[in-house]
Amino acid sequence: MRLHMVTTLEDLMIDDLVQQPPVALELPDVQLWNVYWGHIQRRTAPIFARSDSRARAMAYLAGLLSGAERKNSWQLAEICGHANPYAFQHLLGRADWDPDALRDRLRSYITDFLADEGAIGVLDETGFLKKGRHSAGVARQYSGTAGRIENCQIGVFLTYATKHGHTLLDRELYLPKEWTDDPHRCKLAGIPEQRAFATKPALARQMLQRAFDAGVTLTSVTGDSVYGDDQALRTWLEERQQPYVLARSCNEYVWIGHEQRTIASILAELPQAGWVQLSAGAGAKGPRRYEWRRVLLHPPADRGWCRWLLFRRSLSDPSNVAAYTVFAPAHATLTAHVQVAGTRWTVEESIQTGKGEVGLDHYEVRSWTGWYRHITLAMWASAFLAVIRAEAGAEIAPKKGLCNQERASSLARFKARRNLRSA
Repeated sequence: MRLHMVTTLEDLMIDDLVQQPPVALELPDVQLWNVYWGHIQRRTAPIFARSDSRARAMAYLAGLLSGAERKNSWQLAEICGHANPYAFQHLLGRADWDPDALRDRLRSYITDFLADEGAIGVLDETGFLKKGRHSAGVARQYSGTAGRIENCQIGVFLTYATKHGHTLLDRELYLPKEWTDDPHRCKLAGIPEQRAFATKPALARQMLQRAFDAGVTLTSVTGDSVYGDDQALRTWLEERQQPYVLARSCNEYVWIGHEQRTIASILAELPQAGWVQLSAGAGAKGPRRYEWRRVLLHPPADRGWCRWLLFRRSLSDPSNVAAYTVFAPAHATLTAHVQVAGTRWTVEESIQTGKGEVGLDHYEVRSWTGWYRHITLAMWASAFLAVIRAEAGAEIAPKKGLCNQERASSLARFKARRNLRSA
């Protein structure tokens, strides 16, 4: 779903909705969605001290949600009717506002509308291909996006996933050592002096810490082996008694009983009997079914908790096996572990949605500040789409987050829309 929006500074209302296949757009739809757009305006407004910055930020958001092929400052200015991109470049570079404060308000917005008791935090990184060497953090490094070593920036992301929907909750820009070891280069890119080298798992921990400090509750944390192979991250989560299901590399070591062994050697000795076929959730072609089994590892100090090795085996190719380390209460079931492992796709889809629908990777800024400002605004645009999608399928809408008058008004519009469709 992509929302096309009027993008003049004076008129920032939602214009129409484009879907495949096309559907008729009813007035109650537009009215309801405009309630949500107005809600975003009120949530973000306190971040911008000047009225012109507030207007430009909303215009930028509207442009990110538009059908523009490329969503850089030049094209967004063009669809807004501006002669040049200077207003948007000023917004991303020199205007007085804090992208971290905007991120904190985004977190509240997401948890107000998408939260449930089964929320899961999902970690992953993505590459932003860049030419030259002046963009903050750019280097020759492996990019999963390209599938090879490329000249790129790497962003680390935390996705918030629930039964209501999923979207990006937080972000950090990874700085290779060649950057942090060069203070002059960092200064030219606007990187704060206090910013030291941090691994991707360390950046993930920072984002999780912020979420926990803000009162976000996660039933589990999951991510790929970049994060699962990091003992410091696993230890920190266990000290917090935060459940996790993290992918592991098969050449990594684990403690089983009082012996340290590679995951591959444990897998090789497993008997053929004992695998259980379970679904990791719905996929594009139906349930994503695999064979699963778990093996108890050396227990943590708190006997109410356990560590397991979780194995996932392909039904069509039994040699295709993935491994996870699980930390969870002792009563947790295999099915529960499988469901958490199955949410890893949500961060990939959230990043793809950000890149494909709201221009997450379309920026042309080079500075540290510019990167965080564009990425945070794009995350707001993605979250808006996630909320609209969640509410479009709800029994009543909106569920949370609006004042009583707005709630009654939008609910009445939702009922009107439902009545029109059933007439």
